[in-house]
Amino acid sequence: MSTVKVALIGFGTIGTGVAKLLLQQKERITRATGKTVELVKVCDKDTQRDRGIALPKGVLTADLNEILNDDGISVAIELIGGLEPARSIVLSLLKAGKNVVTANKALLATHGPEIFDAARTYGKSVAFEAAVGGGIPIINAISTALQANELRQIQAIVNGTCNFILTAMEENGTNYKNAVAEAQRLGYAEADPTMDVDGTDTVQKLTILAQLAFGVCPKWQDIPKTGIDTVDAIDIVYTKQLGYRIKLLAVADATDDGIELYVSPMLVRRHTPVAGVRDAFNLIKVVGDAVGECVLLGRGAGEMPTASAVVGDVIDTILGRTKTTFDVLKLWAANRPAKTIKNPADIFGKNYLRFLVEDRPGVLAEISGVLGQHGISIASVLQQETESENSPVTLIIMTHASREGDTLAALEKIDALPCTFGKTLRMRVE
Repeated sequence: MSTVKVALIGFGTIGTGVAKLLLQQKERITRATGKTVELVKVCDKDTQRDRGIALPKGVLTADLNEILNDDGISVAIELIGGLEPARSIVLSLLKAGKNVVTANKALLATHGPEIFDAARTYGKSVAFEAAVGGGIPIINAISTALQANELRQIQAIVNGTCNFILTAMEENGTNYKNAVAEAQRLGYAEADPTMDVDGTDTVQKLTILAQLAFGVCPKWQDIPKTGIDTVDAIDIVYTKQLGYRIKLLAVADATDDGIELYVSPMLVRRHTPVAGVRDAFNLIKVVGDAVGECVLLGRGAGEMPTASAVVGDVIDTILGRTKTTFDVLKLWAANRPAKTIKNPADIFGKNYLRFLVEDRPGVLAEISGVLGQHGISIASVLQQETESENSPVTLIIMTHASREGDTLAALEKIDALPCTFGKTLRMRVE
């Protein structure tokens, strides 16, 4: 039986899980590949920390050249994350004749064209199942199982940290700050959770899904995004009264005018599958013209779920499946047919608006007047009772569908009114 040599760069939480699977499940992997798969090198700056797994002697190294210069290594796994040195390392691995497996969504969302052009130049492949949904096999589903479909929509919860925070706020009645602290205590959130809670992580994953499903190649920085860091406990209460839950969604919607792309906290009806996703779970809904709605649910992060996707990519790479898919789909290729991206200002949708306003007659008329000037009609109004006279009051307005550009222009004017305090909170409504 022939042997395939594999190397791993990055020995953190996910890297440790990958090493566990490759070393402890050799029989399972051999059955899947028909080959002996051997982890021959693990490269990391820290060669002293105990990861709870014993590597064979000589496997752990801090010298990347031991991998680059070993012609016997055919598959290299990049799990260091971030942009640099990950970008340089991946390009060097491809040049050295290695097929690459990565879970690095930031790298692909930012440098996808360069990485994939290099892979084509050197006749290698890049597999990235773990980059979007952790253990959820969404990349394989779109690239193979759903290829008979013209995809119409992707709607996804792909950040478990945010979903945990929103779940805690609803079910435990806690505020945002305490929910974040609990997520950090349980290991769901980083010490600095900014990239999760401000929507950056989600929008980078949406960029990859949009390329995969529709061929579009936007800069992730250009996709409109709003995080959950402005959501307050009062929003949980009000949206529940209105029959909704709040979920941070990544949306790619194919319309006659182009692909709508955005990331936003969204009010979703409580009886829907999306609304029912609790805790740190992820959900990705794909709509195709033939299959209809297809929903995938699972853990989008964590050591072993993500390691499962990474090792699955290793197996597919060894069997040649990744290269076949890679060649057929022409991902991030200049000559790949792509749909157009719709101007974000022209996207239509309903909105939930929360204002903090003076408690006096005429305030609602002032706000509704500005909305009316921009063609935005009101569907319903809720107002919180004040505990004392002259205290600011919370005002909730649900709108009918309006153009995004008009909504933003109206809110800019409303936020400048003497009767309003601070910036209006806006969330989209499904």
